[in-house]
Amino acid sequence: MPSQQSSLLFQVATPGLSRRSVRAFVKRLEAEVAGGRAFCCMLAGDRELRRLNREFRKQDSPTDVLSFPAEQPSQGFLGEIAISFETARKQALQYGHSLHEEIEILMLHGLLHLLGMDHETDRGRMLNAERNWRASLGLPAGLIERVGA
Repeated sequence: MPSQQSSLLFQVATPGLSRRSVRAFVKRLEAEVAGGRAFCCMLAGDRELRRLNREFRKQDSPTDVLSFPAEQPSQGFLGEIAISFETARKQALQYGHSLHEEIEILMLHGLLHLLGMDHETDRGRMLNAERNWRASLGLPAGLIERVGA
């Protein structure tokens, strides 16, 4: 049994999103994808994601999801994920699925990064993992497939 549980933080209002179902998805990800290891996910606005992207990646633009792996993931805590609620809402409309599904897609993508995967350098390993987990979790097209990276 893990020493801590995953958490979900809401930094912004989330109209149209069931917080209860997102919390349930966090627990499912922790159990099924993260192997019982905890992580923290924050839903924030574009402004905060832009700030984090500028500070940590030196890119002065908003983004949909960022991952911050723990320094010592062996302690049972994988790290933190930040998701832009505003960008998720826009992308859900753009890709024709629900806001809830988009949040789940972004959360899964961020968690795979916390697990050490990197679609920019791993020759398809993360793409395959994301496809398999999406199928298992009943999610539509994944982030990597949409951007072709």
